[in-house]
Amino acid sequence: PARPRAAFPFAMARSRSPVLLPVAVIVCVVALLGVGFPRAPHAFVGSRSALAGVAPGLSWTWPWASRRRGMLKPAAASQQAELKKQVGFKAVDDYVRSGMVVGLGTGSTAYYAVERLGEKLKSGELKDIVAIPTSKRTEEQAKVLRIPLATLDTHPVLDVAIDGADSVDPQLNLVKGGGGALFREKIVEAAAKSLVVIVDASKMTAALGPHFPIPVEVVPFCHEHTARAIEALPALAGAKAVLRRGSVSSNRVDGEQPAVTDNGNYILDLQFESPLRDPAAVADQLTKTIGVVEHGIFIGMTTAIVIAGEEGIEVRTR
Repeated sequence: PARPRAAFPFAMARSRSPVLLPVAVIVCVVALLGVGFPRAPHAFVGSRSALAGVAPGLSWTWPWASRRRGMLKPAAASQQAELKKQVGFKAVDDYVRSGMVVGLGTGSTAYYAVERLGEKLKSGELKDIVAIPTSKRTEEQAKVLRIPLATLDTHPVLDVAIDGADSVDPQLNLVKGGGGALFREKIVEAAAKSLVVIVDASKMTAALGPHFPIPVEVVPFCHEHTARAIEALPALAGAKAVLRRGSVSSNRVDGEQPAVTDNGNYILDLQFESPLRDPAAVADQLTKTIGVVEHGIFIGMTTAIVIAGEEGIEVRTR
């Protein structure tokens, strides 16, 4: 019969095998270092990457997790990914019909909408779709799925655009651009008859600003001067303009060089400690600032928002 898991390393230590003793010592040391043990018996995974590659469906926990604040458990990350998939699939199922011109958003949530569109085209459930991607990443994904692509040059009016958001306020105004595609997202989605936004409940906020930094795409020339000009704008009092570095698809610093957009520009992430009193004024003043290509505030553009939470999926409309 199987021995209790808690006694497993010590049972090996009592073994006469010269091989099992070092293994037992390694297991004990790893446990003390706080590496997670899977809940499946006799299965051991020593890192998150290994867990994702070997057993993506395995649920596991960190020992002494309460001492390691800020660390997202793989089970929680998996749940969030499932919520994103639900809203992405629902948006395509509910708002896309055969013969439409569709705008394809960019980001971890929009990814699932593109995936669903590809599935329905492959099955024949949807036909005669033309899609306009909002980034090179989305374009590459769509090509793999054999989704017919076009641009605004040939299809200036879209029936619907589907995209995620980084923040959503009660008036359904958005902050977008965490993935670095804010200019292409805005120009495509402004040409759509309807914009369907897909998010999980964590993206909903009482006011824009502190919840997520507001991305601003700027030309590289004199970008430090542009940053100072932005910080001096009356509607942006207290804002701190931080140059995005490393990967353009995340506002987390993961490199030393400035992040470069698909358009060859830089991104300033505007950090706020207080909520924006007048998002429309912020948007207007940013637009009028020389050196700014586009900002990530989307005012009055949302037609519907599909929200996934613990209680299920909710749809809100303007």
